[in-house]
Parts: sequence; structure tokens; C-alpha cells
Amino acid sequence: MSGSGTGAPEAAATVTALTRLRPRLTAARLGLGLAHVDEPRLGPAGPAEASAAATMTPGRRREFLAGREAARRALRAVGVDCGEIPREGRLPVFAPGRAASISHSAGIAVAVARVPGGDTPLGCDVELRPLPYDAARLVLGPDEERLLGTAAGTQGGPWSLTGLFSAKEAAWKALRLAVGEAVTASMGTLRDLRAEPCGDALRIGPRAGLRAGPACAVRVRVLPVGAGVFSYALGWADAAGRSTPAPTARRS
Repeated sequence: MSGSGTGAPEAAATVTALTRLRPRLTAARLGLGLAHVDEPRLGPAGPAEASAAATMTPGRRREFLAGREAARRALRAVGVDCGEIPREGRLPVFAPGRAASISHSAGIAVAVARVPGGDTPLGCDVELRPLPYDAARLVLGPDEERLLGTAAGTQGGPWSLTGLFSAKEAAWKALRLAVGEAVTASMGTLRDLRAEPCGDALRIGPRAGLRAGPACAVRVRVLPVGAGVFSYALGWADAAGRSTPAPTARRS
């Protein structure tokens, strides 16, 4: 998600906190990339990025370029070089053998990329500004509201609305990449995804009756980052939260 920038000390502290999460990502066979909108050498990596950036407002342009740079850094972290990353609509388009998930908040861009040949689902989200409690009805179903405040989150902390929102955002991205946008279009809002505790993570998948099917679910970990959170997909999960092979992408 997007947000306004942070001050220099706050931004530096947030980047430091995110950098400390790198070993967790490495353990999940994921590379982490970070960038900030105020980096002095931030710029397009080719004509497609330059053309896209030229249509944007200054703030959105910096955010776009920071996200692309974060994705390249995430890919380099798993040993893969990547040039420019064009877009189709609002979605990044990667060359074969390359993929990353990108998120922005408060002027900071975060991306994750999987190791070559891996099947770890790709989905991440960073939220550095807490969500107001009255937004719960836009994010959670009645059966999920009971999670708020329960001491089941990562590192023993309670689940917050911001954490659950971020986890669902990461899960939606992972599902879109796995089964295709035409299938995930049946998930009109985050309420169409159902989250339930799964050890120190969440199991998140489409609600019963949706086209994607409840069997297609991911495990998502939510980690505290200052006043906000960072979420990323850990792997695929069955109905009991156990690891499963990656689903086959479907097209329509």
C-alpha cells in the first residue's frame, strides 16, 4: 500500500528494522530488497520504466521507481540480475525466470523474490501507519473479528487490524501470481479472504464458494516493524495449515 513519506530518522530506523528481518526471509528461500523514495540516484532502468514514470505525479513517480529498485535488489539477493521492469496496467511484468512482490508505505519500498527454481509463494506487504479500528468491517468477516487482540501473533504479540490487513494483502498477491488474475478477480475485497491462526503465522485462502476455491491457501507471517508491520507468504497450506506443493496456475 502507499503512504506519505517519513522523516529521515524515522525512515532510517524503519529500514534498519526491515534489514534485520533478512535472515528470516533467507530461511524461507526469499531475497529481501529495500529502497527509499529520497535516494539520490533513484531513476528508471530503461525506456519502459521512464515512459511509465513520465505519466505519474512526482510523489507517485518516486514511489514507483523505489519499488522497481527494491525488486531488483531482492532479485540480486537470490543471485538473479534484472534490468528494467515494465508494467501491464498497475502490475509489474518480469522477464522469464524472474519475479518479485513489491509493497510501499510511508516512502519505503520493500520487495521479496524467491530463489531460482523455488516454489515459495510470492507475496509481501508493508504497512507503517496503523489502521483505524473502524476499518475492521472493510477487512474482516464476522468470524475473523475474534482474532483482534488475541495473543496469537508472531513473537507472542496480539493480532492487530493492521497486521491482519497486511497479511491479507500479502496473501492476495501470492494467490494472484499462482492462479492468475482472472481467478482472483472473484475476490472483490479482502473480506473474501479468510484468515485463521496457523502456528506463529496465519493460513489465508479464499472463502468457500469463490472461484479460486478454499483449498488454495497460503501461510503468511506478520512481523512488527516499528509502529507498523511487514508480512510475507511463507508457503502453501492445506486446510489444516500443513505445507503443500504449489498450485498449478489457471487461466480463463
